[in-house]
Amino acid sequence: MSEPLLDLVRELYPLHRTLVSDGTDEALARVRAHLGPGIRYDIERFAPGESAWTWRVPGRWIVHEAYLEIEGGERVLDFAQNPLHLVSYSDSVDTTLRWEELEPHLHVSNARRGAIPWEFRYYEPGWGFCLSADRRDALPRDANYRAVIRAEQRDGPQDGLAVGVATVGPTGGGEFLICAHICHPLQANDDLAGVASAVEVMRRLAADPLPDHALGVRLLLCPETIGSVCYLSHHEDLIERLSGAVFCEMTGNDRGLALQRSRQDDHVLDRIARAALAARCESVREGAFGEVVVNDELVINGPGVNVPCVSIARWPYPEHHTPDDSPAILAEERLSEAADVVEEIVRSYATNYVPRRTFRGPVFLSGYDLWVDWRVDPALNHALDMIMLRLEGDRTVYDIAEELGLAYRNVLDYMERFRGYGLVEALPTPRRT
Repeated sequence: MSEPLLDLVRELYPLHRTLVSDGTDEALARVRAHLGPGIRYDIERFAPGESAWTWRVPGRWIVHEAYLEIEGGERVLDFAQNPLHLVSYSDSVDTTLRWEELEPHLHVSNARRGAIPWEFRYYEPGWGFCLSADRRDALPRDANYRAVIRAEQRDGPQDGLAVGVATVGPTGGGEFLICAHICHPLQANDDLAGVASAVEVMRRLAADPLPDHALGVRLLLCPETIGSVCYLSHHEDLIERLSGAVFCEMTGNDRGLALQRSRQDDHVLDRIARAALAARCESVREGAFGEVVVNDELVINGPGVNVPCVSIARWPYPEHHTPDDSPAILAEERLSEAADVVEEIVRSYATNYVPRRTFRGPVFLSGYDLWVDWRVDPALNHALDMIMLRLEGDRTVYDIAEELGLAYRNVLDYMERFRGYGLVEALPTPRRT
């Protein structure tokens, strides 16, 4: 029996994970033990201040202490008790303020008044604290407050942003990318759930490998947006090898899975993903690119990269970006169901290709042991001529199966027999098909 996916979530959940932090580094290091044998795994670092296309790599954010207290000593909130009390990447401050001066630095959730929101200001100077709306409303307006934040951003070479990269299957050729982000403090569904589901897919692909002709599979675990920007900007050669991608996030709560289509919108990847969800979910919700929830898809499927990228997510959900987004709202079967869907997407897409004939005239099927007995497989038997007419190099195997109403695996197995006799050559799936 495989390791429960929730074990990984519970292990990483307490770590203080931000864009660049000791907690994120530790989380990426701990993932290694959960991947298991047969999976190559490395952690890459990018130096603070280094260019990453139009971005700059952020420094390591370290919080020594942070608290807000009413003048006279009553402590209102403390980072040591809950890291969400501090706006991520706040600057250092030690000052006394009147309520009118303090209020703009306080953040609450009006939709979930009893919860502390998670807020961040990664790329802008400033500072702030987060607390429940109920707690804020109870604070005296006629008191003075002392705000203390002792934090720093370190920019030494050893303080760089870290990205975890796992690979399985063939190397050196085309690849399929799975991406999940790992950087949100005290958030379980967003997005340790996506990490756990993606890690499970890699474990399954290692245990039951794809065929030699398939795409290799690469898993990217990174801080949101800046992580994939850093990685791809430093591996531009990889971009040309990437054939497709899936972003996997928010997979563990009790809402149904939603499909966000690629920027290409009707790519064969979109159709494969839709079929994978339909086969495993009672109902399929979907939206165009950017209509469900968009994160690293905007990098992977964005300007200058434009690798077709779908995403699956159980979005929206009310606990998002609050302490209520804890392992308690996740279910093992939901994490596993998402892994089932992503695995099916990967297995179908990674084995798909464009078959182009090398023969002329209809193939003498019996002479190549390619005739299919109608009593054994009547559907495939009736489609033999139609399959041969679709080997002009303008359709993928999946397209052919879809057009003829056949199971993809059956058509793929049949096409592999054609390849074995040298009757077709395999071309890569075009990104814009």
